[in-house]
Amino acid sequence: AHIPGLVVAMPSTPFDAKGLLSAAIRGDNPVIFLEQKLLFFGEPAPVPEERYGIELGVGRVARAGTDATVVALGAQVPHALRAAHELEREGVSVEVVDPRTLVPLDTALIAESVEKTHRLVVAHEAVRFCGFGAEIAAHVAQHCFWNLDAPVVRVGAASHPIPYQKDLEVATLPGPAEIVAAVRSIASG
Repeated sequence: AHIPGLVVAMPSTPFDAKGLLSAAIRGDNPVIFLEQKLLFFGEPAPVPEERYGIELGVGRVARAGTDATVVALGAQVPHALRAAHELEREGVSVEVVDPRTLVPLDTALIAESVEKTHRLVVAHEAVRFCGFGAEIAAHVAQHCFWNLDAPVVRVGAASHPIPYQKDLEVATLPGPAEIVAAVRSIASG
């Protein structure tokens, strides 16, 4: 993400994976395509057979909400959607933003969501310290500070190597419970 001209794509759905890969092939810049293997074990999702592309650098609102924004990266998007569903039962409306690419990052979409909800949680699989979530938090602090009603909260992996064995890997990485706790910590503050 620190190399000018390099695009970094991080899809969260099979639909996005095909669309982003198609755009990467047609684009002029080199692309790092991050596939998170735990997404391979999720529910199968339909992918159109026809050709299509998703513009690199354009995120999506995976779920609209009004009380808090969760920017979720890659495999954290399904966790954020489950967390939003759980929080909805408590009367907390969570907007889930899926950037789709880390570079270029759709900062306008993130800012628009934060300006609406006034709260931000960033969820990613990296360790919180020096993870990409810190870059998103810094951008929001610099450009949306006066719109925030609570501190930005980052959700990330435990600070140790991630095991290869699936059950241990899942236990190390953040899931819906960690996102729910993070949103609760700022939802009323």
